[in-house]
Amino acid sequence: MRTKPIDLTFGAVFVCLMAIGANITVWFPFLAIPLGGTSVPLSLQTFFAIIAGMMLGKKRASYAMITYILVGTAGVPIFAGLSAGPMQLISPTGGFIFSFVFIAFFVGWITEKQKKARLPLYSLAALVGVAFNYGIGVTYMYVAMNTWLELSVTYELAWIGMIPFLIKDIALSCLAALFILQLEKRVPAKWMYAKAS
Repeated sequence: MRTKPIDLTFGAVFVCLMAIGANITVWFPFLAIPLGGTSVPLSLQTFFAIIAGMMLGKKRASYAMITYILVGTAGVPIFAGLSAGPMQLISPTGGFIFSFVFIAFFVGWITEKQKKARLPLYSLAALVGVAFNYGIGVTYMYVAMNTWLELSVTYELAWIGMIPFLIKDIALSCLAALFILQLEKRVPAKWMYAKAS
């Protein structure tokens, strides 16, 4: 795969979107979803990682997510809560950051398998992305809390605490599938890299 200026442009756009998605409730605090008696911040990182995979394909989307992680690790405050630095990667939520690469890759891989826009496959790809997000994120959080944080938390309890966030991200993944389906109908095929690759 040869890197073109347009590849770098789209990659940079998604790095910016990931930064916005991570911090949207910092700038707009009212964007919190009341769910199950609690207020769940409207983080859009998983949503944008899914969109990246669908639009850019597995390779370009993965590179964009890796760039996002490297930029944040280098000290630019683009992680959740306008945080930055390598310590964010070993925090209990660091697994969610790592998972964005897997989301982008596997969503892109599934999307590249089809040549025609189909909502069921887009929905499947989006749900696979959410599965990687929480499978990696919650497992990492469980390990972190029970090792270097020296807390005693069961794996089941770690999952229970994430249920409101999981419901929110499943809903947003379905929205991502609908969004990309409508986008594909309106955008020339050459700009849909997952199809052009």
